[in-house]
Amino acid sequence: MDAIKMLQGKKILLGVSGSIAAYKAATLIRLLVKEGAEVKVIMTPAAADFITPLTLATLSRNEVPMNISDHSSWNNHVVLGRWADVMVIAPASANTIAKMAQGLCDNLLLAVYLSATCPVIFAPAMDEDMWHHPATRGNVDKLISYGHQQIPIASGELASGLFGEGRMAEPEQIVAWLQQHLPKASNNNKPLRGKTVIVTAGPTIEHIDPVRYISNHSSGKMGIAIAEALADAGANVQLVLGPTSQQTTHNGVTTIRVQTAQEMFDQVTARYPNAAIVVAAAAVADYRPANVADKKIKKGEAQLHIDLEKTPDILRSLGDQKGPQQLLIGFSLETNNEKEYALKKLREKHLDMIVMNSLADAGAGFNYDTNKVTLFDKNGKETSFPLKSKQAVAQDIVSAIIELQHA
Repeated sequence: MDAIKMLQGKKILLGVSGSIAAYKAATLIRLLVKEGAEVKVIMTPAAADFITPLTLATLSRNEVPMNISDHSSWNNHVVLGRWADVMVIAPASANTIAKMAQGLCDNLLLAVYLSATCPVIFAPAMDEDMWHHPATRGNVDKLISYGHQQIPIASGELASGLFGEGRMAEPEQIVAWLQQHLPKASNNNKPLRGKTVIVTAGPTIEHIDPVRYISNHSSGKMGIAIAEALADAGANVQLVLGPTSQQTTHNGVTTIRVQTAQEMFDQVTARYPNAAIVVAAAAVADYRPANVADKKIKKGEAQLHIDLEKTPDILRSLGDQKGPQQLLIGFSLETNNEKEYALKKLREKHLDMIVMNSLADAGAGFNYDTNKVTLFDKNGKETSFPLKSKQAVAQDIVSAIIELQHA
């Protein structure tokens, strides 16, 4: 797919903060519009010290707001945050990065940022010492932990007269980065539009008594990222989510909260007849206590024996019921013999694809913001990916699902 088609029809919300690099926003807007993107711009009041709203409004062909209210009307930051396919903050000053990291909201750009349901990408711009300060490094790391992506910073002559890291990437570099990293499906060409998709995510808990339970370390981050990527591709996503502090605000995802494996089984099987695709990313407990005490078990004997019984096998049940037009995707998290176990699960549970990852890989598995996966499909295709953010991994998985649909 050529570069123009990759940005054609994309809705790009450009946030311009107070940095000398703000003058580059004019060129960036011109290039994005030339590539077929629809661009709307938000400025901080400090950015207007470096470039005028009129210049950016003329180039983007859209009004450029700076304030939440002009005392007679207000700019709806929620609508702006949900309008975009992607929000790009360029330049992102040290001050704006710090406010984003802390969730502060004292201008329109930050209000829109906190309301955005789309991917957020930022291009830092500041002096070298500011860029290398531990506070800035910590703020950038925090933004990346939120799932945001940073466009690499450049080296060169700085406004201070020094030479070093801190320059914002050139507009041509930013456009090239967007062409490479943005999902290829445009807002007007959603390949999963109209499809109902079920995603399971997070752990389950299996009660021992009213106080204690059996569970695992799953955070739900991977499953939530997949749910959001599927919604971005147009699907109507039903996210069956186990007990976790993670959540999604994506307006294309409906969340159904559960706790136990039995509750997850019941919710998924009830919805399964109407689903075109199921992605089972949850870390479901394989066993549960056979008997749950109705009162807290008191410390007594030196040993406590708990009889365990199997929980419902959600994947096997779905695989046995799967219709010819349904796709069933499973996950395999292993510590040894990874490929052998993943292929066995793919075969025995009648899956169309399985996503394998290993706790032996640094940065992969529970609680990380990154993952490293290999995909195996029912046709014998094997695709391995390097370590990536879970949002990027989700895009890879969704692309493979779309490919399977058309196979």
